[in-house]
Amino acid sequence: MKNVILAATFGLATAAAAEAPITTTYDGSFEDATFAIESAIVDKGLVIDYVSHVGQMLNRTGADVGSDAMIFKSADVFLFCSAVLSREVMEADPMNIAHCPYGIFVAEGEDGVIIGYRDYPEGAMQKVEDLLSEIVSEATAN
Repeated sequence: MKNVILAATFGLATAAAAEAPITTTYDGSFEDATFAIESAIVDKGLVIDYVSHVGQMLNRTGADVGSDAMIFKSADVFLFCSAVLSREVMEADPMNIAHCPYGIFVAEGEDGVIIGYRDYPEGAMQKVEDLLSEIVSEATAN
């Protein structure tokens, strides 16, 4: 019973410690931003496993769920992995599997285009966060 209470407490602490995504504005079109992110990921020698078209899904299903709010004009999430970093972070803690695959999103709203990614927990996952930061920096460099 003590382990259940401890696990529940840890879960609440983890949820409370969750940070907002790390974002940056992109000075250009949504199409240019998605191309830049895709190119930066591939330039790192990584393979994009999937592109989730979240914006299209939200726009397509809004009426079905009783909403006419437009959240994003467009929004995509690029999902990919790094065999080297994934092995390293999961050897440090096998439960880091929860963070894989890694994702970078591009979204266009009323205020323009943003690019972002999750803020990962301290420790081994900071190496993944550094990789995501490098990819976004490369994509947003003018």
